Amino acid sequence: MYKIIAEDGLAKRAELTTVHGVIQTPVFMNVATAAAIKGALSAEDLLAVGCQVALCNTYHLHLRPGEGVVKALGGLHGFMGWDRPVLTDSGGFQVFSLAAMRKIKEEGVCFSSHIDGRKIFMGPEESMEIQSALGATIAMAFDECPPYPADEKYIRDSVDRTTRWLHRCIAKMDELNSATSTINPQQMLFGINQGGVHEAMRIEHAKTLSDMNLQGYALGGLAVGESHHDMYRILDATVPHLPRHKPTYLMGVGTPENLLEAVARGVDFFDCVLPARNGRHGHVYTSHGKLNMFNAAHETDPRPIDPNCSCPACRNHSRAYIRHLFKAKEMLAMRLCVIHNLHFYNHLMGDIRAAIESGEFDKFKRETLERWRG
Repeated sequence: MYKIIAEDGLAKRAELTTVHGVIQTPVFMNVATAAAIKGALSAEDLLAVGCQVALCNTYHLHLRPGEGVVKALGGLHGFMGWDRPVLTDSGGFQVFSLAAMRKIKEEGVCFSSHIDGRKIFMGPEESMEIQSALGATIAMAFDECPPYPADEKYIRDSVDRTTRWLHRCIAKMDELNSATSTINPQQMLFGINQGGVHEAMRIEHAKTLSDMNLQGYALGGLAVGESHHDMYRILDATVPHLPRHKPTYLMGVGTPENLLEAVARGVDFFDCVLPARNGRHGHVYTSHGKLNMFNAAHETDPRPIDPNCSCPACRNHSRAYIRHLFKAKEMLAMRLCVIHNLHFYNHLMGDIRAAIESGEFDKFKRETLERWRG
């Protein structure tokens, strides 16, 4: 059940009640692609940084270790020691990013594993079966994510195929949720809006999806090369045509600035590899903008990454020490910066929720963006 608690303009503060707990939105989902956060973080670390939802990937887990192994160990929750909500990406984005290694048919996609080259087929039914075996709280429909740029005819055909595949996903999930061997018979399904940067196509598809009464709605095919201006333009055009009383998820986004701008447009679910990836390379977010921990200015700096941060890295370590760890190529450097960045993102979302509840989101957004810009 999804319940809106407060609204401030288009920004909404809500709760999504799931079988694995209540998700407070707006929410940033931490990306645990292969059932772990890159940077040597555990489920206990996710709790420490305020993570609400772990996002795992169907494609990667299907290849290694295989959904059968995960199911035998209690699904993703038992496998990775995480008792809170899990969302699984359908594998569609990864399959379609392997453009040179796949062939699209109406039935699904034939592709070669990026690990060992073996031939694999995945369609809507297979994706739903894998996600059911993984026991995810929320499963994503199998869609086609078109490249950017792409001609209008290609995108039109892609959107129509995504809709046909969604009908098959719904039928298969209904079947799986009724099976006695299913780990999570209350698994939710989110559909994915596509249409590239074509407003009319996006709106038409949003209306089609809305009529299907899904449990959540995602916007896919963005943050794939288009400008921020185009992304915001598509959000402005599309989000009003998705059900406001259901979760709205912007896939693969983004920077802290992107989160603020998208919340202002009515989006309340996000995920992105950016905070973990940047952390592994020594780039960290602070209340006053970004820092590069490799910079010589930090060599003897006794301050934490961010004096206003309460994460484990900032409570216990100096900028000088973390810079030393990077220069010495110690794994601990990556771990501490990833912990910090995920803490920053999760607590930013908490501040956003509080600002919406107090009716001061516009002011919070404006002042925060000004502070980051220095």
